Amino acid sequence: MIKIKKALISVSDKSYVLELAKCLNSFDVEILSTGGTAKLLKENKIKVTDVSDYTKFPEMLDGRVKTLHPKIHGGILGRRDNTEHIETMKNHGIDPIDLVVVNLYPFEETIKQEDCSIELAIENIDIGGPAMIRSAAKNYQHVAVLTNSNDYQLFADEINKNQGSISLDFSFSLAKKAFGRTSAYDSAINNYLSSDNQNQFPDQLTKTINKVMDLRYGENPHQEAAFYKDSIEDIGSLSSFEQIQGKKLSFNNLNDSDTAWECVKKFSHPSCVIVKHANPCGVASSVSLKESYKAAFKTDPTSAFGGIIAFNKSLDEETASLITNQFAEVIIAVDFSEGAIKAFKNKPNVRLLKIKIEKNNTEFDFKKIGGGWLIQTPDIHTLDINDCSIVTHLEPTKEQLDDMKFAWIVSQYVKSNAIVFCKNKQTLGIGAGQMSRVDSTKIASHKAENAKIDLTQSVVASDAFFPFRDGIDVIARHGAKCIIQPGGSIKDEEVIDAANEHGIVMLFTNIRHFKH
Repeated sequence: MIKIKKALISVSDKSYVLELAKCLNSFDVEILSTGGTAKLLKENKIKVTDVSDYTKFPEMLDGRVKTLHPKIHGGILGRRDNTEHIETMKNHGIDPIDLVVVNLYPFEETIKQEDCSIELAIENIDIGGPAMIRSAAKNYQHVAVLTNSNDYQLFADEINKNQGSISLDFSFSLAKKAFGRTSAYDSAINNYLSSDNQNQFPDQLTKTINKVMDLRYGENPHQEAAFYKDSIEDIGSLSSFEQIQGKKLSFNNLNDSDTAWECVKKFSHPSCVIVKHANPCGVASSVSLKESYKAAFKTDPTSAFGGIIAFNKSLDEETASLITNQFAEVIIAVDFSEGAIKAFKNKPNVRLLKIKIEKNNTEFDFKKIGGGWLIQTPDIHTLDINDCSIVTHLEPTKEQLDDMKFAWIVSQYVKSNAIVFCKNKQTLGIGAGQMSRVDSTKIASHKAENAKIDLTQSVVASDAFFPFRDGIDVIARHGAKCIIQPGGSIKDEEVIDAANEHGIVMLFTNIRHFKH
């Protein structure tokens, strides 16, 4: 155990610092502090010693030098189990410091300002703060370190539980967070200065992440997994879910749920998206959630078994009761009525996730590769169907335009090569993840046939261009009458001729939606 007798508090963000200081006071912890933090504590009748009074050395150079002193760093770095350290500290009048509470100058926030100059950014680079944080984290066996106000209550709970002390395991957990914070801070500075202030990535790539929970397992049972999220809450994204029922989540549950939730949010009418293995296997919009669920399930009942089901409205009892007739891993909705929750009581393993629909703030998409990361801005493009080019002789009806827009949204969440047959805002057949587009087309039509779904008069969305006319020939053979695709192939003329030959309407979006 680490007994907390002396603490140093020097914070830029003063959120909850008074509550923490009062907790320390209740255990007679001596508090050292600097500048504005010391002033705040004194104004609130909390006993505090100015660092300058303790070191006998004034703050100087506009506050740039205040904690860079042997009596501060010696007190943090000195080992309590080392006789030589103890003797040296005693000879130089250095008291042990058991707790360091520091958050850093707001560099990341400063560089987000539109009028931020390089001079202002550099002035907001903290020097003494990272030095103290790293010193305390290095000496975690004797010193605790707090770098985030969100952890103050955890610390208070720990010290109250142990009557003025904290466990070594708890101190180690704080040290890991501290090193993560200084690493992110240094990366933000490096990225900003290295980018000539033109790169859109730097400040966003340094967001720290916090562990939320361990997961049942990874993609396979022999793999371990955990769920982490950005320290800044992203309301509306999957990470903001509230689990109100069900067993522990797995890696695949959350991976598949992300696809389902991001897709269903794109629709305004009551909609349902069913996902299996990160691909939508059924999507529909209708007059009610019940009707949209029935239509989505009809697309591919076989694949829907054990899937993820997402709704963009509050789930009602009638729809919930209908879902209980199938096996589902996760149900996601904006909310659940009391009747809906009651309907799932006999299915206690089914995970119910509640998420608000908000516009995501997520600005980057990350993919891990061996030894590194691929980073890109997310695919958040929203199509205006009226901006598309009609490239065939025939023109679409309003109903066909509505269906093509629906199909196009679905194709954005299907793994490439993606082909989606739709009609009346319901998917009829989906082909995903094939090495050739014509194979995806054949699979989509084959799935529709297996489900006894007629593709006559349907529309088709393709996430990327058709490289040859063979895909068009397959589509025509099954009776589809409209195609929406990006265009841009060197064989576009051949593909357009094929569409005209079969009496098919074709639109070019001039944008693609590869998803790997």
